[in-house]
Amino acid sequence: MSGQVIILGARGRFGRAAVTAFLAAGWSVRALARDWTGAAPAGGETRVTGDAFSAASLGAAAAGCDVIVNAVNPPYPKWSRDLPRITRAVIAAAKQTGATVMLPGNVYNFGRNMPPRLDAATPQRARHRKGGLRVEMERAYAGAAADGVQTVILRGGDFFEGVKSGNWFEDHITANIARGQVMYPGPLDRVHAWAFLPDMARAMAALAGQRAALPSFETIGFAGYALTGRELVDALEGVAGRRLKITGMPWTFLRLLGLVNAQMREVCEMEYLWHVPHAIDGARLAQLLPDFQPTPLAQALAIGIGRAR
Repeated sequence: MSGQVIILGARGRFGRAAVTAFLAAGWSVRALARDWTGAAPAGGETRVTGDAFSAASLGAAAAGCDVIVNAVNPPYPKWSRDLPRITRAVIAAAKQTGATVMLPGNVYNFGRNMPPRLDAATPQRARHRKGGLRVEMERAYAGAAADGVQTVILRGGDFFEGVKSGNWFEDHITANIARGQVMYPGPLDRVHAWAFLPDMARAMAALAGQRAALPSFETIGFAGYALTGRELVDALEGVAGRRLKITGMPWTFLRLLGLVNAQMREVCEMEYLWHVPHAIDGARLAQLLPDFQPTPLAQALAIGIGRAR
């Protein structure tokens, strides 16, 4: 089952992948961004310029849509102001149009004491600012179910996609791989959750086709790849065809920089994710999408470092 989808934040990381995935799945795609200057079309989407933070503007843009994908991800320092604003606007638009809301989730909700395996029943006990904001956001969507708004959250780990867009993998970990170096932000023996963005977006598009059979609110885990730092580096060496020198993240320097730089302060708040082992349980997704085939790790990493053939 397909239909009409509007993708908010269509120029962002998840938004770009979602446009491609929904088009490939046969959906009519309306892509919304604040500005399209200089952006190459994915091919087949209808572009809309608008303000996703305005309930009135978003309601008009989403008219006739069956699904609203909220892929808006404001800069960290603006989360306190912008996450509640976008949540209210999306819920209002969903009430107005009857559309199902879908959005990517992350692991911030679980906090520093999270268990090694995360599923829908894992308590969300984040005590840091960004984790608390994500918990509040998801509670707002859960509460909107009483007003007839269906929400599906697909929870994944750190994104990688082969595009330098400010994320950990392309901009930091593998930024110097052509020179034989990788930077890893934490101990090499801790498991970290990764999500290959094209796969996660494909899974969301497939779930959108099954939305009628889903409950009014559900969080579904996207397992992706659960890898220790050592396993990631070994896999990268296999793709690169050479040994790689491993360097660390200068966290002490970044914490000092965070005294005067808000973005660095926000990044340092999440350092614990590289020290606390965590993987996402994908059993529910496998139950719903038994034929879904994730991209093999080596192939995904090759795309991630620009070595795909």
